[in-house]
Amino acid sequence: MNSERHSSLAEARGRTAAGRVSDDVLLDAARECVLAAGVRRTTLAEIARTAKVSRMTLYRRFPDVRSILAALMTREFTGLLRRTSSEAATAASARERLVRSSVHGVRALVADPLMRTVLDLDAEMIMPYVVQRLGATQRLAEEVIDTLIAVGHADGSIRHADRATQARAVLLVVQSFVLSLRPATVDVDESTLMDELGHLLDATLRPAGPA
Repeated sequence: MNSERHSSLAEARGRTAAGRVSDDVLLDAARECVLAAGVRRTTLAEIARTAKVSRMTLYRRFPDVRSILAALMTREFTGLLRRTSSEAATAASARERLVRSSVHGVRALVADPLMRTVLDLDAEMIMPYVVQRLGATQRLAEEVIDTLIAVGHADGSIRHADRATQARAVLLVVQSFVLSLRPATVDVDESTLMDELGHLLDATLRPAGPA
């Protein structure tokens, strides 16, 4: 009976300890591990040591490395998308805001240490989101694009077409620049190429008449 009571108390303490540790503490530790060693060499044990928590505390929140890395990427890139969207908020029209935020987003993602580490050391990790399915971050980016396209339809700055198709097309163009910008700028000036991305997006979104 006493052993059962002690076991229950230990489990209760474990749950309380796990509840006191925020997800951000665990995700910050995961980020530190990925930047130091790459995705493939990052383990839950190493993340737990870096976060200064027990393995069980980490396991209760994230059952495997894939789940914590997915949460990390979603957090990091969601914050980045919000920042780039706010930077473009002063543009006069929805089309200009969409073009600016897309270009800024590409620049920010390519320069982001986490994205650079993944592309340099573990690029195969991204392939499922290129050839098999869209991930949470891509879905979020598409929602931001879709919202701006809806506003652009209303203010007349974006040509009318199927909104979901337009949003998906913009997402695919922007995504290709994120994944390929570094090799693409070996013999082409990056600033000029990014300007061309802006022209490309503006041209495809601009209505046929004056806007």
